[in-house]
Amino acid sequence: MIGIIDYGAGNLHSVEKAVKKLGFNTKIIHTPDELKGMKKIIFPGVGNAGMSMQIIQEKGLDKEIIHCIQAGTPILGICLGMQLLMEYSKENITDCLSIFEGGVLPFNQEVKAPHMGWNNVHQKMKHALFHGIPDNSDFYFVHSYFVVPKQERDVIGITEYGQDFCSVIARDNVIGVQFHPEKSAEAGLVLLQNFCGNI
Repeated sequence: MIGIIDYGAGNLHSVEKAVKKLGFNTKIIHTPDELKGMKKIIFPGVGNAGMSMQIIQEKGLDKEIIHCIQAGTPILGICLGMQLLMEYSKENITDCLSIFEGGVLPFNQEVKAPHMGWNNVHQKMKHALFHGIPDNSDFYFVHSYFVVPKQERDVIGITEYGQDFCSVIARDNVIGVQFHPEKSAEAGLVLLQNFCGNI
């Protein structure tokens, strides 16, 4: 069973539809108890870091997400879900989950924000998430902030938008993608298949 966390931050139903299309059973997660027993977890999100973290903490989801990660459950953060895996976000000056060292910064004023549309992902290192996906494949992005990990080894994919930024992060059983695989056509479905079936 793939648990998809619902904390009122947007795109969970399109994620659920994509995962079901691939043949996997899903459960929308509203409470910490519902996370228990999930084989894998998807942590989606669109919206505001400060408000989202407040909701997550009020529901007690933060502690259970961390517990699941520590127990070895694979988790995939998507867009805002990826950003909330960091220590802090400059959006609303928000303390996040601190799974990865580093923070979340806004794009500089030289580029239009949000970064919206198709852009390629350079696979900086091999990872099971990328199986069957050619290097520099295009994925669909919508975001005004990006993650800056402290540990270079955590960065497995990068994208250029005025500057190179980390678009895929991974360590052990935790993965984050800045783009929306559920909106990224064939490459996105292959990536979701890799996470749900092979990781």
